[in-house]
Order: sequence, then structure tokens, then C-alpha cells
Amino acid sequence: MRAAVQRVSEAAVDVDGTICGSIPSGLLVYVGVAPDDGDDDVAYLVDKVRHLRIFCDDSDRMNLDVVQASGQVLLVSAFTLQADARKGRRPSFDSAADPKHARALYEQLCDSLSETGVPVERGSFGAYMKVSCVNDGPICILLDSHRAI
Repeated sequence: MRAAVQRVSEAAVDVDGTICGSIPSGLLVYVGVAPDDGDDDVAYLVDKVRHLRIFCDDSDRMNLDVVQASGQVLLVSAFTLQADARKGRRPSFDSAADPKHARALYEQLCDSLSETGVPVERGSFGAYMKVSCVNDGPICILLDSHRAI
């Protein structure tokens, strides 16, 4: 699984003119699922997103995680994170999981992260979404469970 994590001061997902998920501050996380992803990949991302220390403490150092910073998480499915753009001009999405598998792991990720005490909002899986955010920093971190040690 791949994730693009952004520290935000606000974020929202709009589907057909209706806000389906929003947070006042915290992390906007785009998630892409690969065909061979499973429970271990979900566990890796849950641990990383929950404990990633990218919020500033009183000394203005990035020492706090999302819970310590009283933040929330907005999780958005994004198969395009699995794109391969090394050849040609049009990316290949062959590395993205089929929708049924991807939806199951996306939902598992949302539920598992929520169980750690983080307030979690969701995008709308498979829908055309308009995602808006105010990136705070900007802080953008890429995570890939297949590159974990």
C-alpha cells in the first residue's frame, strides 16, 4: 500500500456538491492499494499514520503525532498512487488492485486507524471526488508498505 500524507489545517471531500468527509486540522491521507497488499500492509500504514510525528510542539519542533496534536485524519482512496509513469507520457495503472480488493483494504485501514483513537473521516470510494485542503507547512510524506524494512 502506498500513502501520501499531508499535514493540513483543513480538508474536505466533495462528491456531487455534497461534503462527504471533512476535518478541521490533521492529516489528509491518499491511499493506493496494490494487488498483493493484505493485512500486514494495512497494519504498517495504520502504525505509521497514527504515530508519524509531523506536528510541532511548544519548541516548534516536529515531535507530536496526530492524536497529541488533537488532529483528525481524512482518508481518501486514490488508485493513481499506484501509477507507473516511467515509460511514455501516459501512466500505467496495472499496479493498482481491482476495486473489490482495494475497497476491502481501504475500509479495513479506515476502521483500524479509527480503533487507535484517531477521529477518521472518509472520502467516497470509487467516486469522482473534489478534494480541497490547506496544506500546513507544506508537509507531505510518502509511505510505501513494500519499502518497509
